[in-house]
Amino acid sequence: MPLPFWTLGCIYGASSVTLGAFGAHGLKKKIADPARIADWNTAAHYQLVHSGVLLLSSAVAPKNTLAASLFVAGMTMFSGGIYLLVLDPQRFKALGPVTPLGGLCLIGGWVALAFGKRIPFPR
Repeated sequence: MPLPFWTLGCIYGASSVTLGAFGAHGLKKKIADPARIADWNTAAHYQLVHSGVLLLSSAVAPKNTLAASLFVAGMTMFSGGIYLLVLDPQRFKALGPVTPLGGLCLIGGWVALAFGKRIPFPR
């Protein structure tokens, strides 16, 4: 299996738990708006789910680097964009369009995983 995607999946998974915990505890001291806290939680949730999918795709479809690359790009742009927009919406306002592009990458990763080559499971 491609070790870099496995490693990235582990790093993204660990960081999503860390960022989720920060959002649940530390961020509330800095940001009072519940909608922004909810956005942070959405970013952490999507990052965690797609980290698991990246790990699974690395094991089941190791040659499908398109799907893995799209998942990495999608998590970075979607979740990363939301994290930055929550922390400082004015400073990172230009990243607004990056978040939907990240979402499209995540969707593309799922499509590439569905139609790409994978290891057949024994029957």
